[in-house]
Amino acid sequence: MARSDVAGGRGLAVRRGWRACLLGGAVFAVGMAGTTLPTPLYGHYQDKFGFSELTVTIVYAVYAFGVIGVLLLAGNVSDVVGRRPVIMAALGFAAASAVCFLLATALGWLYVGRLLSGLSAGLLTGAATAYVMELAPPEGAARATFVATAANMGGLGCGPLLAGVLAQYASWPLYLPFAVHLALVVCSAAVVLRLPETVGERRPLNTVRPQGASLPPQVRSVFGPAATASFVGFALFGVFTSVSPAFLAESLHERNHAVSGLVVALAFFASTAGQLAVGRVGVSRSLPLGCAALLAGLALLAGALFWELLSLVVASALVGGAGQGLSFRAALSSVAGASPADRRAAVISTLFVVAYCGISLPVVGVGVLTGPIGLEGAGLVFIACMTVLVATAAGYLLRRPVPSAGRSA
Repeated sequence: MARSDVAGGRGLAVRRGWRACLLGGAVFAVGMAGTTLPTPLYGHYQDKFGFSELTVTIVYAVYAFGVIGVLLLAGNVSDVVGRRPVIMAALGFAAASAVCFLLATALGWLYVGRLLSGLSAGLLTGAATAYVMELAPPEGAARATFVATAANMGGLGCGPLLAGVLAQYASWPLYLPFAVHLALVVCSAAVVLRLPETVGERRPLNTVRPQGASLPPQVRSVFGPAATASFVGFALFGVFTSVSPAFLAESLHERNHAVSGLVVALAFFASTAGQLAVGRVGVSRSLPLGCAALLAGLALLAGALFWELLSLVVASALVGGAGQGLSFRAALSSVAGASPADRRAAVISTLFVVAYCGISLPVVGVGVLTGPIGLEGAGLVFIACMTVLVATAAGYLLRRPVPSAGRSA
């Protein structure tokens, strides 16, 4: 009888752990949805404020630079003060960003809103990823990693889908998406207040020091290939989320906001499917296979630009997104598994620094080239550069695969 009571108590603890893990993942997804919410709306803002495609990419990049700054200066803050305070601060920045878009009467509001969104994502990525993984039962590390990465990418996909549907089929296209997201952020904050803290030894905020990009010695051999694959995958996503709506409207004459939002969302949802496949494929094989799929996605995108076919844009989103998911979950699993517990969020944040360099710098390059050579030409130059990079990354990963210890993640 006593043994059954112990087993029952253990089962209850496991169920509570997974419930908390899934709630943490839902909060993570809501926070990340706000970062891609404006994607199908940039055409409306261009009509309203009269700015160029280059300005669109700069507005987009402001978000990424905000993320990178936070990750470099405070990526380890949740290791020190706890996960919940940092996630609450991230939700506060997300709410402030939504308010900026609701009040936007000039281009400056968009810059501020995107910067606040970047600060939110910068705080959320490392802290929420570690939090979701720590809330799960100890024996569920692999599933918890999937919940964390799926919440990240699924949230990013839900943002443009929600905004596109509301902008196309509801009133107030530049206001209703942000009002809905603001309500979701408030609900998420209430959820976080009911979840437990997972950092045992917390210290005051004034003990936090900028971490830079240093890595513990035991992580360095794993980090190189993981970061390379992450950079390429996020670069492809950066182009999809910043300029694909303009390409659909200008070259394919597809001006339905729900369609443009869905195309972007498909890339992120395919990423989630790719992440799910890592458990069967294994971390060591997922990184080079992910790079191969990214290469195929880039080839399909080149065909879409050359022949101006919506079907190839969709295929590129699906194939490239799956490749990004394979490589990104494998990268996160290997890096998190090799990190000491007291520096896990800091190391994860460093991986995201590299990823967000990929999601920002190439996008600005596309924006700069759009003026002299057009959107299609700029896209083809981007594809050529990324093809060289992804082929190099795949070759490196085949020569120096991630250690087999990464498979357990």
